[in-house]
Amino acid sequence: MANHASRIVLVEDDEELADLVADYLRDSDFEVEIIADGGLAEEAIRRLHPELVILDLMLPNKDGLQICRDLRTWFQKPILLLTARSGWVDEIVGLELGADDYLGKPVEPRLLLARVRTLLRRSEATAASSPSASTSELSIDTVNRVACLGNKELDLTDAEFDLLAYLKEHAGQQLSRDTLSREVCQTDYDGLGRTIDVRIGRLRTKLGDDAKKPRWIKSVRGVGYLFVENDA
Repeated sequence: MANHASRIVLVEDDEELADLVADYLRDSDFEVEIIADGGLAEEAIRRLHPELVILDLMLPNKDGLQICRDLRTWFQKPILLLTARSGWVDEIVGLELGADDYLGKPVEPRLLLARVRTLLRRSEATAASSPSASTSELSIDTVNRVACLGNKELDLTDAEFDLLAYLKEHAGQQLSRDTLSREVCQTDYDGLGRTIDVRIGRLRTKLGDDAKKPRWIKSVRGVGYLFVENDA
């Protein structure tokens, strides 16, 4: 089953709600770690290596949207947002920042469990179908807008295809976020936006790349990104 021994990090400062959700998920054979302080969330996620993160939006010291944005520069597993705010703006912003799903409060535990299981199954299926980046050749057909890794066609959005094609065209060059924003997104980089980082994270997932030991897309501290041709 997708939920067997899966570890979840729950970032929630409402102690009563956190205990309720954690107990319900533990009864369904998940391992759950609760983090009550937004400022401690990212360090805990790096240390615990969860299969999924449940993230409240309203947190002390660092809000959920900022955490989600920062996580998506390196964390490739599912993120589920919880929000008590009314309206749809936070949900849209959260999804644009890289969240995989969201639920409104008060949380219905059975619905939460169903969403968690769905996200984990989807994540496992993606990982299982990703070809090995170290043994596959990447080819890009810019006329038909098709990218293949080995003999498998990659399922890319238009934005992801444009970014990958630009990176590959400029392989070996250090590309800043400003350059990528201007050349690929046709917008100026304001120094705060994480659109490029989110897209890079999703490309890495679809390429089967590891952000910690990258084979295709390397992060260059203080600059941006570097695409490395696979000579295997």
